[in-house]
Amino acid sequence: MKIVEEFPNTAKILDPAFITLSDGTRLAAKIWMPEDAEDRPVPAILEYLPYRYQDRTSERDALTHPYFAGNGYASVRVDMRGAGNSEGVLLGEYLKQEQDDAIEVIDWIREQPWCSGAVGMIGISWGGFNGLQVAARRPPGLKAIVTICSTDDRYADDIHYMGGAMLCDNIAWSTNMFSLNTSPPDPKLLGDSWREVWMRRLSESGLWLEEWLERQHRDEFYKHGSICENYADIDCAVYAVGGWADGYSNSVFRLMKNLGAPFKGLVGPWAHKYPHFAMPGPSIGFLQECLRWWDYWLKNIDTGIMNEPTLRCWMQESAPARTHYEFRPGKWVAENEYAESWGETVTYRFTASGLAFEAGPGSRMSICSPHSVGLASGAWCAHGVCPDLPGDQRIEAGGCLNFDTEPLRENLEVLGAPIVDVDLSCDKPTGLVAACLNEVRSDGSVARVSYGILNLAHRASHEFPEPLNPGEFYVVRLRLNEIGHIFAKDSKIRLSLSTSYWPTVWPSQTTSTVTVDTAESSLLLPSRSAKQPDDLLDEFEAPEAAAPLNKTVIRPPATEWKVMMDMQCGEVETRLSFDDGIVVYDDYDGWTVASSHEELFAIQPDDANSARCEITWEDKYSRAGWEVSSRTRTVVSSTPDHFVLNAQLEAREGGIVAFSKSWSRMIPRKLV
Repeated sequence: MKIVEEFPNTAKILDPAFITLSDGTRLAAKIWMPEDAEDRPVPAILEYLPYRYQDRTSERDALTHPYFAGNGYASVRVDMRGAGNSEGVLLGEYLKQEQDDAIEVIDWIREQPWCSGAVGMIGISWGGFNGLQVAARRPPGLKAIVTICSTDDRYADDIHYMGGAMLCDNIAWSTNMFSLNTSPPDPKLLGDSWREVWMRRLSESGLWLEEWLERQHRDEFYKHGSICENYADIDCAVYAVGGWADGYSNSVFRLMKNLGAPFKGLVGPWAHKYPHFAMPGPSIGFLQECLRWWDYWLKNIDTGIMNEPTLRCWMQESAPARTHYEFRPGKWVAENEYAESWGETVTYRFTASGLAFEAGPGSRMSICSPHSVGLASGAWCAHGVCPDLPGDQRIEAGGCLNFDTEPLRENLEVLGAPIVDVDLSCDKPTGLVAACLNEVRSDGSVARVSYGILNLAHRASHEFPEPLNPGEFYVVRLRLNEIGHIFAKDSKIRLSLSTSYWPTVWPSQTTSTVTVDTAESSLLLPSRSAKQPDDLLDEFEAPEAAAPLNKTVIRPPATEWKVMMDMQCGEVETRLSFDDGIVVYDDYDGWTVASSHEELFAIQPDDANSARCEITWEDKYSRAGWEVSSRTRTVVSSTPDHFVLNAQLEAREGGIVAFSKSWSRMIPRKLV
């Protein structure tokens, strides 16, 4: 990545800049802008997050926001209510309060003498979500957004549920916010009020996982903030960006299909990071691409960006299965109009011997997977900086029904969402099916290409699920994650079906056996033929960024991901260790942060209700003569009828306990 040392504009920084809301709450912001912006007002770009600009996002902020300011924008990074150095309490994700505050922030920005009145929003993950959500509120002055790694559907395509099955990320992500909500503001910036602000966070932010476990169906909780409820609410321009290795690429295609507002889409090989430094590569000149977008929509400069194809995708070439890639070979392709398939839909029929173009005699095949199937699934939302991608799927095959094609006679390009229609029965009122689309390479290795999961009680509705009639056959449809992939000549396509996918999703209420009738079951692949415009696409520029953050690393970060089996009792443990190290933020007078957490996912292969998740976070914030720390621990297990939740929080000031609280709940399971 090229570091740009000279920009068209010399930038200045306002830090902190406090924005006072109508209820008196002050939000902390850091603002980069051209030095002469008050004499020559500029458009503003807002990034609005709970992730502490002083430390947690400061490294990526340093690369991005000064770049925008140097190119003629006011780049405004705001810590939302209850986060970082902002006052108030953060009570949940994507609340109406969060949107209301954002609208007030946009109004405040437009009133500043340095702002031209035109505003854009940019953000990844949470910031991508609220960009869409705020756009749906149509605040005056919001002309365009860039939404990265986000979703339009908070129930069916977020960290909570996948196909109606509870993602273990529902637990893991909640523990991240549980810990983050214990973090203090900086006494040097807030003065004597810092402790009162900190105590309010500790006592009032709560344990969000309680509500997340209670809300098991698609109800008003998830409909709020899901812009798929009414795409017409958005009338500003939307640039949606995703990555195949991330958990959030599907929404790019739904937004392309459903938005009536001006739209562009971009999907690369990336995990959950900004595309100018994301892995797997190739990374791109994403900040330059953003400038073309902002110049067009905020400065009325015709950069030509809206004359280019609506959607660009990286078609990944066949590659050995690895849990980490620096780079994924492939090519850029483009499309102008949404389609379920940009070529012929290739239909494979299930047969007793595999996948074939012609249906064979009907055959019934049963599977009761060990609950350890899924250990090679990688992270639901990979970040690409550690070994968190799916590994070789050969270790999963023995616990699955596997349907293979004959070796391909030529490459097969697939772009879109593979569909699996399965005629099946289950021997219990509840159960799940996981479908993995794999490539069996000519060297024998097996790489996962896409996957989907369905809680069979949710076969007709996530809002009103119904139990199965044991033994009755149902034709169910699994829509797998969107993908751009080139299956190589001589490879085989494999569809693997299992009744468990741990630790991606929590097991069903009981261990179940699923029987598949091949006669009415099929795999539909959205193939794509190479097109002449693909060869005429302009190359993205090489990645650029502003100067890196000023910091001193006392202890470097380290990550471990291990899977272990107890050969005596059969229990399998997945242990993850994330040490973010110890970092001194040099621009904040010795502000020092240490953070680490440990995750354990354990299960016995023959017992659905042996599943157990234990996650502990430890954080410390300090500077000379001052220190606070926190430790949070969350443990979740289950019975056939309940989720069992236990959690503890302990916060210390100068080594002495300043606050502690415990939670213990039995939460009824509702067909999950």
